[in-house]
Amino acid sequence: MSQPDTVGRILDAAEVLFAERGFTETSLRTITSTAGVNLAAVNYHFGSKKELIQAVFERFLTPFTEHLDRELSRRASQDGELQVDDLLQSLYSVALAGLANEGRDPKRFMRLLGLAYTQSQGHMRRFIVLRYGSTYRRFAGLLREALPGIDPVTFYWRLYFMLGATIFSLSSFDAIEAILREDFGAESSLEETLARLAPAATALLTGPQ
Repeated sequence: MSQPDTVGRILDAAEVLFAERGFTETSLRTITSTAGVNLAAVNYHFGSKKELIQAVFERFLTPFTEHLDRELSRRASQDGELQVDDLLQSLYSVALAGLANEGRDPKRFMRLLGLAYTQSQGHMRRFIVLRYGSTYRRFAGLLREALPGIDPVTFYWRLYFMLGATIFSLSSFDAIEAILREDFGAESSLEETLARLAPAATALLTGPQ
């Protein structure tokens, strides 16, 4: 088995297992068994479980931030001052949809991101800030500029309410879609869900204090 194949197998197995079981509940032995490699391969290519978790996120975060940065620059060059709905369209319709177009599942990404914050993966926050903090600060800064009448603490909470709604809606998409189908006889695609999510998130951010 070649080195790229080994790394890819480990990352693929880890991504699925972490999303299904969580980080703390998934052992390296379970990952290597699923990937069909030995434990030494994980230690050789990644060094530790924490570094493997970071490598799983890197496969999502690198294309995600690249799509988001490009779209923010495109909109700024055309429209100048960006509004809240412009920024959320950049986040949902371009950055998250771009992951799907590249074969990376946005729903799994949101599931992993939610777990990173609920399972005390402090190293992930440091990793994200170090590697991708400039994109986050750019997006949050533009969003802050688009909401000049909101005090910093209220903005902080609204930002995280919006992110929480996004993470929950997408990470639980299959279950929510099943309820929609059973209760209303309707179906929804990821694209339709993102289109519905954008105005709801805009209202969450722009409502009266």
